[in-house]
Amino acid sequence: MKTAPPTGMELVETRKDTSGKIVILLLVLVLIFILSVVLGRYPVSPSELLQALIAQVVPLEVNVNNTAETVIFQIRLPRIIAAILVGAALSAAGAAYQGMFKNPLVSPDILGASAGAGFGAALGIFFSFSMVGIQAMAFVGGILAVSLTYAVSIRIRHDPMLALVLAGIMIGSLFSAAISCMKYIADPYDKLPAITFWLMGSLASISQRDVYVVLAPILLGGILLYLLRWRLNVMAMGEEEAQVLGINTALMKTIVIVCCTLMTAAAVSISGMIGWVGLVTPHLARMIVGPNYQVLLPASILLGGAYLLLVDNLARLLATMEIPLGILTALIGVPFFLYLLLNSEWGWK
Repeated sequence: MKTAPPTGMELVETRKDTSGKIVILLLVLVLIFILSVVLGRYPVSPSELLQALIAQVVPLEVNVNNTAETVIFQIRLPRIIAAILVGAALSAAGAAYQGMFKNPLVSPDILGASAGAGFGAALGIFFSFSMVGIQAMAFVGGILAVSLTYAVSIRIRHDPMLALVLAGIMIGSLFSAAISCMKYIADPYDKLPAITFWLMGSLASISQRDVYVVLAPILLGGILLYLLRWRLNVMAMGEEEAQVLGINTALMKTIVIVCCTLMTAAAVSISGMIGWVGLVTPHLARMIVGPNYQVLLPASILLGGAYLLLVDNLARLLATMEIPLGILTALIGVPFFLYLLLNSEWGWK
């Protein structure tokens, strides 16, 4: 028995409901943002934060000492903005890939971007490049890995999607083996610890320059994905259905891959390899707002930014020594994802 299509009033109520959820997610992100600035080894009061921010816009005399200003603008704000950008980029890329591949287990590193970026960074550390050089090598490595994946997949005609996934697994494994090789030959007292720590993920050394460098590729990829949101809805229905509706699926896949690769490579280049963000947060967003990419993408972006920012706060506050982000995201993400798998009510839709 077919159900009746939703009426105009029902559609309006649904839009209001999802819009309200997006506003709530935005407020949650703002709250975590404020807490992230206030909490830390050097305490900053909310009034000091407010005065310092106002002083940047309005030329007024404020009662904020130089140490507090340095902590806010030189240390915490760059790290906070970087965490939001990285989390948002990985989450948006994961949401786009899960819809395009119609697979709930797909994450941003499915095509080898993270492994390629990891190899590029390991190579930069091995040859004692500067931080700028290491980040550039990581970005180029991520782009190179996905380019190789795409070049291999287009030569396989019978099942393009399966070919893309298999090529991504093979290229990712190849670059992972190359990372292991770099770790094996690296100096165990100098280069090896640096490579290992970078691969576990951290935002401890983020500066304003790092934020400016990755802002353009992440914004470019995210804006393009949002402009293509209705096409992502059609692609999620299946390739044949999308072709019937007039979508150039080959071009669409290429654009999505380019956007997701830009965001993932840029994010990994400054944060290291952080897993589970792009896999778990799109599922949580889908649970909250549904599968429509018009609201799923904004929800994924807000949730990804809030989640990684929260995890970064735990990384710097839980212990005297900073905990790598990759460890915490796995410790939090694995139990949550197991819950999703075991609870059929919140299954993949």
